[in-house]
Parts: sequence; structure tokens; C-alpha cells
Amino acid sequence: MQQGMPQQQTHGVAGAFRPSPRAAVLYRGQRGAFGCRYECETRAALAARLAALQGLAWEGIWEPVRQYGAALYYVPHDTLDAGTARALGIRGERDLFGGVVPHPFVATKAITQPLVDEDALAPHGWTHAFHARGPNAVLRGYTAFCAADARRAGARLLAHGPFRVKPVRGTGGKGQSVVDSAAALDRVLGGLDASGTLAGGVVLEENLEQVTTWSIGRLRVGELLATYIGTQDTTTDNRGESAYGGSDITVVRGDFGALLALPLSDEARLALAQVRSYDLRARELFPGLVVSRANYDVAQGMDAAGRQRSGVLEQSWRIGGATPAELLALERLAADPGLDWVRAECREVYGGGRAPSEADLFYSGDDPDVGPITIFARVLGSGRAAEPCAAS
Repeated sequence: MQQGMPQQQTHGVAGAFRPSPRAAVLYRGQRGAFGCRYECETRAALAARLAALQGLAWEGIWEPVRQYGAALYYVPHDTLDAGTARALGIRGERDLFGGVVPHPFVATKAITQPLVDEDALAPHGWTHAFHARGPNAVLRGYTAFCAADARRAGARLLAHGPFRVKPVRGTGGKGQSVVDSAAALDRVLGGLDASGTLAGGVVLEENLEQVTTWSIGRLRVGELLATYIGTQDTTTDNRGESAYGGSDITVVRGDFGALLALPLSDEARLALAQVRSYDLRARELFPGLVVSRANYDVAQGMDAAGRQRSGVLEQSWRIGGATPAELLALERLAADPGLDWVRAECREVYGGGRAPSEADLFYSGDDPDVGPITIFARVLGSGRAAEPCAAS
């Protein structure tokens, strides 16, 4: 398949917005790095559909030496720093699908947890107020940027049971370790230090069992503002390791408050309240933050003492694993102004799995890095506010 061209099997609605003189591009940065081929092709397919949804011309992958004849709408591979955004002409939510952060660490898991104390090593731009204002939105844990601070944090957490050590830039659960002793922590930190990962930051966070992971998000595409809530699943990849398997979400028109009209469980309402607190504090305390696509993962499960715990794990201010489902829901809402909600799912299937005939296929092939993988999404239902909605 030609790089940057979307898959052809689609059932979505294109061109729901009035045509625009702007053009959309998939932005992968000056170095042109994407990672796996399937990620590049999946995101190109998504970016092309986001362009069609807004009535924008689709210009493929951004080329720094090319002169574009129209203002650009960007779909970045990753969260952008403020300097890059300024150079690209990004001023607000309607200029991109993703996010812009004032400091690189703000785009990572690092902001979720506090430092072990105010004297701990921290990057420029760190604010203790983010955690002081909303401690009940996250699990018990700390962020550390050196081994000494991580050991102090680990000693405090071990008093409550095992905990996870997570590199702040890790995705899909990759690179995480469960630690149950000081010696085990030293071994993990030694490996991270040797690889250079430790300097970028690690999160140490209480380990939960019997976990449900909620996906809660906010989307701004053109004039359309929508939010969603749902759950995500894990699967087994071609190496036999745990990996992201997909999401089942219900998308509604409006900001986070609009989700409260759904028939939510007490657990879902708690997760939503924690996300609203986290999102509000981020927007208030990190000047220059611009976010048009936000996804928050919330874990709920049992701690070592058998108590039910809930907290935001991380934010994603960029195109992500749930975006195929997000896109199908946005297309349906844009095409039918009378709809109030859409339920959609996306799946990542490793091995020889196939997409259902009614699904939209975003990738299917033998990736050189991950092996055979199929990525698809489909709409599961839609309706008006007065009609039954299978929310969580």
C-alpha cells in the first residue's frame, strides 16, 4: 500500500461540513519518524477521513520543503510542543486534531502523580499546584526523575503493597514492571538508568487487581464538539505479550457535562468526575495548553488491602487507539443533526483475524515490526436523547 493513502473499505459519511479552502495533512515532525508501518497507514487513513468530515482537501503526509497553497489543518503523530505549533501556524483547537503543550513533560504520564516532596528533582515548568488541587482524581503514587527520588517514593508505596513502575513515555502498557520489594525496585531502576529512560521520568503507582479501564474523551473537529465514555480491552499480540485490544465508547454532543445525561453506573460517574477534575486543572495550570483531542484512561480495581480504588492513569492529547471509533461516531453525528448519541467500537486484532463485513477497515497486513494485525471500527447503535442508550 502506498504510504499515506487510506484503506478503501469504508462505510462512513464524508463531507458533512461545508467545503473549506484549508487542507489537512498528517504531521510526523521534522525527522519523519512514525514507528511501525501499520501506525503510519492507520493514521493516514484516519487523517484523510478527518479531512473529508470537515470538507478539507487531503494533502497526505506533511513535507517541510513543500509550499502549500492553503492554510493547513494538522493531524500530528504526537503531541506538539509550543514552539513547533507556533512555527506551523497552530493557534487553537480548530487547527489540529491533537494537542499542544507548553513543556514536553506535560504530554506524558509524569503530570499525573506528584513528586515525593517539594525538593525532588523536577523539570522546568513543573507545578505542585496540579496535584494539590485534585489528589482524589488519581491513584496513590509519585513521579520521579532520578533514582534517589524513585527509591524514596518506592519506600512509601511499599508500606501499602506492590506498585507499578512506568516510564512516562510508555504506551499501551509497554515497559511497565510490578515491584514488591526495595531490591526489585533497584533492579528495575538499574535497567531504566542503563537505557537512559530514567532521566525522562518514571511513575510509581499502586498496583490494582481485577481492573476495569475506562476511556473518557473530548473531541473538537471543526464546529462539532463531542465527548465520550466507554471501556477498553487488552489482547495478546504476536509475541504473546499484553497489548491494547480496542475500545467500546458512547459519544454524545457537547462537553463533559453532556455525558451526565447517559444512564451511567456509579463507577462510570466516579471515573467521569475524576477526568473532569484532571482536565480542568490541566487547562488552568498549564498556560498555552491547546487540546482538541483528549483521551483519559481511568483504572478501577482492588488494591493490596482489598479496597476499591479509582484514578486517572494518564492523558492522551494526540491521535490514539480509540480514534477509529471516535471518527465513526463523529461522522454519524455530523451527518444527522437529530442524533444525540452514537455507540461505536474499534478493535486491534493480531494474527489472522478479519474485520466484520459491516466494519470500516483501517489496516490489515503483515507489519514488519509487529506481524499480522487488523484494525477496524464499526457503529453499534445511535439515537435521540429519549431513546434507550447502552451506556456503561
